[in-house]
Amino acid sequence: MKLMNPFVYSLVFIELLLVSYGDFKWKKISNYWSLLNITLFICLLFILPATYSINLKTFIYPLGFLGVGFTLFILNIMGGGDSKFLSTFYLLIPLSIQDSATEFLLYSTASIGGMLMIKNFIKNHKSILLYIKLQDYKSLKNYFGSKFSFAPVILIAWVIVGWSMYVK
Repeated sequence: MKLMNPFVYSLVFIELLLVSYGDFKWKKISNYWSLLNITLFICLLFILPATYSINLKTFIYPLGFLGVGFTLFILNIMGGGDSKFLSTFYLLIPLSIQDSATEFLLYSTASIGGMLMIKNFIKNHKSILLYIKLQDYKSLKNYFGSKFSFAPVILIAWVIVGWSMYVK
């Protein structure tokens, strides 16, 4: 994996710490973070033109995450702030590491989501098994259909990105 500018990596890391704290505490991500990401991207176009540019490839992941996030929002799986933030967050990730960052994000999402699902099952296994036995699958949504704070998952993936770039 190519190296990322350490200052930009650190700046994004600090932003993710703040966003994760707010998302965990209030279950909400302000639109200001998305606006900040767009502003930072525009600044980075001028500060690091060899790394950041405006072309179709620049917007593939951000638009993809916006589309998937909107779909997940409609299905009540992901919050609107999460999808907007993730979309604009990807503007700050250089093209050279977007594939790896996405891979780490998928691993983090599956790991955290899986652990939360196992925790919910252990905590509520009697009720879950009863609803399965009664074939009342709609009631199972009470145990597995809840949203979780996604910004901390992005933070975990970002730490793994940094680890893979800077620690050998």
